[in-house]
Amino acid sequence: MTIAARNGLFSYHDGSHELEGYLALPAAASGAGATACRPVVLVIHAWGGQDDFARAKAHMLADLGYIGFAIDVYGKGRRGASPEENSKLMTPWVEDRAALRTRLLSAIDAARRIEGGDAERLGAIGFCFGGLCALDLARANAPGLRAAVAFHGLFAPPKLGAQPSIKAKVLALHGYDDPMARPDAMVGFADEMTAAHADWQVVAYGATGHAFTNPHAHDHAGGMFYREVIADRAFRAMQNLLAEAL
Repeated sequence: MTIAARNGLFSYHDGSHELEGYLALPAAASGAGATACRPVVLVIHAWGGQDDFARAKAHMLADLGYIGFAIDVYGKGRRGASPEENSKLMTPWVEDRAALRTRLLSAIDAARRIEGGDAERLGAIGFCFGGLCALDLARANAPGLRAAVAFHGLFAPPKLGAQPSIKAKVLALHGYDDPMARPDAMVGFADEMTAAHADWQVVAYGATGHAFTNPHAHDHAGGMFYREVIADRAFRAMQNLLAEAL
């Protein structure tokens, strides 16, 4: 069933589980003069669930000419309001990467059914937990996926059997001082991508920790803090890859 191209919230499903996506459309993609076959870029939220930050990034993508689709991993109405709640929501998915893959592929299925979208030109960007999810979509060779971008993502592989060659272009935008993905994890990820014959890049930013794109991150002692100049560089790198791949 086609998903109507309208700005705002809409429902999609993973089996019987209702999920709440959010669409942001380019100005020329709705109303009179709308054109079909625009690339769709998924935005995968951080550990708190789909939020204003993820929806704002969907609109950023719309301004670049893509259909922005902020997905929902946790389920409609399931959002965290504290680190403890966020961790409780995220942990089961990190511990069951097979279930996470199924949930993410349900978003790919929805993306491929968006009115006016091109089912064969999909991208995915993700932040923190969402960065891990974007990389997992590349590892899954999700249908139509041409680019996956992880911002301060987690690198641990899903360990779901032999990894086939990865078809999507992969970009990891990484704070070198990230306490959640230390340099050895970054090197392990590079080795993993090389073994999978991926077209991959890692951009490591010095004096930069976790959550560097989040203006509300201020925990310098814990290694989680916003860096505007690095965020700007990272978003430019994302734009370049999406333009190349999509």
